[in-house]
Amino acid sequence: MAEVEEEGRKPSEEFTDESEEEDSEEEPKLKYERLSNGVTEILQNDAASCMTVHDKFLALGTHFGKVFLLDIQGNVTQKFEISSVKINQISLDESGEHVGICSEDGKVQVFGLYTREGFHENFDCPVKVVALHPQFTRSNYKQFVTGGNKLLLYERNWLNRWKTSVLHEGEGTITNIQWRANLIAWANNVGVKIYDISTKQRITNVLRDNVSLRPDMYPCSLCWKDNTTLIVGWGTSIKICVVKERNPTEMRDLPSRYVEIMSAFETEFFISGLAPLADQLVTLFFVKENSDQMDEEFRARPRLDIIQPLPESCEEISSDALTVRYFQDNECRDYRLEHAEGESLFYIISPKDIVVAKERDQDDHIDWLLEKKKYEEALMAAEISFKNIKRHDVQKIGMAYINHLVEKGDYDSAARKCQKVLGKNMELWENEVYRFKTIGQLKAISQYLPRGDLRLRPAIYEMILHEFLKTDYEGFATLIREWPGELYNNMAIVQAVTDHLKRDPTNSTLLTTLAELYTYDQRYDRALEIYLRLRHKDVYQLIHKHNLFSSIEDKIVLLMDFDKEKAVDMLLDNEDKISTDRVVEELADRPELLHVYLHKLFKRDHHKGQKYHERQIGLYAEYDRPNLLPFLRDSTHCPLEKALEICQQRNFVEETVFLLSRMGNCRRALQMIMEELEDVDKAIEFAKEQDDAELWEDLISYSIDKPPFITGLLNNIGTHVDPILLIHRIKEGMEIPNLRDSLVKILQDYNLQILLREGCKKILVADSLSLLQKMHRTQMRGVRVDEENICESCHATILPSDMAKPFSVVVFHCRHMFHKECLPSSGTIPGVQFCNICSAKRRGPGSGILEMKK
Repeated sequence: MAEVEEEGRKPSEEFTDESEEEDSEEEPKLKYERLSNGVTEILQNDAASCMTVHDKFLALGTHFGKVFLLDIQGNVTQKFEISSVKINQISLDESGEHVGICSEDGKVQVFGLYTREGFHENFDCPVKVVALHPQFTRSNYKQFVTGGNKLLLYERNWLNRWKTSVLHEGEGTITNIQWRANLIAWANNVGVKIYDISTKQRITNVLRDNVSLRPDMYPCSLCWKDNTTLIVGWGTSIKICVVKERNPTEMRDLPSRYVEIMSAFETEFFISGLAPLADQLVTLFFVKENSDQMDEEFRARPRLDIIQPLPESCEEISSDALTVRYFQDNECRDYRLEHAEGESLFYIISPKDIVVAKERDQDDHIDWLLEKKKYEEALMAAEISFKNIKRHDVQKIGMAYINHLVEKGDYDSAARKCQKVLGKNMELWENEVYRFKTIGQLKAISQYLPRGDLRLRPAIYEMILHEFLKTDYEGFATLIREWPGELYNNMAIVQAVTDHLKRDPTNSTLLTTLAELYTYDQRYDRALEIYLRLRHKDVYQLIHKHNLFSSIEDKIVLLMDFDKEKAVDMLLDNEDKISTDRVVEELADRPELLHVYLHKLFKRDHHKGQKYHERQIGLYAEYDRPNLLPFLRDSTHCPLEKALEICQQRNFVEETVFLLSRMGNCRRALQMIMEELEDVDKAIEFAKEQDDAELWEDLISYSIDKPPFITGLLNNIGTHVDPILLIHRIKEGMEIPNLRDSLVKILQDYNLQILLREGCKKILVADSLSLLQKMHRTQMRGVRVDEENICESCHATILPSDMAKPFSVVVFHCRHMFHKECLPSSGTIPGVQFCNICSAKRRGPGSGILEMKK
């Protein structure tokens, strides 16, 4: 709730706790200002009795019988001396060119503001209201009504005389009239009526609810929302009435229109005025409360509420208490609410004060947010409406917000807002940086400084870097990584870091940062030295990115000590820049590293490092025996004698066995397997690989006196050597482990072989039969013979020109065709003929000719 004071608005007295008000008060919907200038002077010596609002001007009537025309600022443009007593009503037509005035002494005047011609009459009783036809300026609508004890209609006829008609009487004094289009609504002591001027019918009677209230003290408030919607407020009751067309079939003797009450509800206070605001209502309330300090009632400030009508109730949208001048002396009938259609301007008229209420715009919204220190919302609102607002400077709002955050100590938020608020204003940016330096918060603003196309002076960035270098090495390193090097003088920062390293020479953070500075300055050799010294992961990226291979030829050992895998991959990927010979030379004194390099080289290509294969034998034997045997198998350039010598020296049996077999000494290899490895399975596998009968004989001879070996042989040689030969050589009485199982396996293997042979035989017979049937079907097919075919012997067409004569043609499966008489004798087999051409091809050149000659 808000209120209006002499110099503006202040919070309502209902809010006694300021902090509570700040947290809970909702933003007002309306803003207020007093109508001053000429109005102030008028009301000092007189009192307002009525006012009518036009979109071009205002018309104010006073208790001393004067009518003033005012502009919207309250300046007097015209003055009319109408009477010596109170002006009761002023009515204007839609054009604003004619005015109707009535006063307490019975005077009624209707005239043109620019002609003063019109109707002037004095009645013997007070005339409370007057209303002009909305289109009064047009000659066809020279009509107006007056209200006192009667509702009189005045019409100018063709003789330019005024004709009077009584529309209604007998229900007390008429206190209000509102004319809209063809409908006239008026209120008297009984209720509200509506008259249709076009059909000359009265169409409704809305009764007054609270008959205990004096109608002269609590008059009826009427206003048209549109041409068919009338809003009625009386006492504490509000009704919204809609004029509707009656169905022609239901008319009979009824008026063509009727009224339906769409909404009816009670309010808490007495209604002094009503006005529409879109689908809501603006309501002026007269408030009369009971005081705890005195027995009698006293009058509180009037309230201007915005309410949302519902069918049987209403919802309060906003409520403002207005401190109008001398409100303590006013009664319900002393207040009026007038509005300007289409402008959302509302005039609260009281005897000694006129207050203008208008909807708050975006500027007002932003002002309220700033007043409540809701800077974030104010800034957003200003940005949204930036193109439309003139009074509010978005940057000014933002600066107020930043100052507020700094005062609160929320330096990070203040610094973050600088990005949005300061924009491209370099002067403001630098001022803020120096302010943050003064309060010791350069670190807070550092991450938000401009660093793209918009940049500050290098000295600003250097000042912040020096600040971090003094107190926060990690933060300094972060800025160096994030800020482009062109923001500051790189050499000056390098010198500063170097000075700090003199005091702390092993600080890895400073060393890494110095390497990054050297990299930006293209002093890559210095950066590389630091990275290698620190064993930094970025060393390989630096080498690749800046092609520093020529700089690392003498640093290969350092690189491999740091990360062997990455180093070897890099060297092998760039053999065109660092040759294999150069790497081998550098690693000569570090054989364990040399082995890693040569091993990966061999894995990539078995032939590239062939001249080092002899050297690799010793390296594998010394550092990587598991890969020695695969190397010996895969290498075609390895000297076998040298390899055998090394393996025998080191007693590498498996490798020696492989080399002996590869060199052709299979019997010696088998002997080593059996004697040194004592592995019958490996010996059998070796014999299978060589597929040599003598090796099997040696294996059986060696195993015949060793029962475990005999068991292994019985289980495995069934498909390579006749098991009977082995069984016959076993000494009688020798105990052989698992002999029974071994014999069973031999029989199973034999049965399996028999089954496989029978299965293969069946498949072979079935396939042969199938192919024979296929060949038979193929040879049984007919062969097309036409006049284009020729005899392969005489080369004449195969078919005679006269098909009626008998002829014989022989067609072979090879598609060669002959006249029967052109074929030679059938040969050695009676009754069997062969194609001469195909037979000649099988026998050789010239044989066909010879055959033909036979």
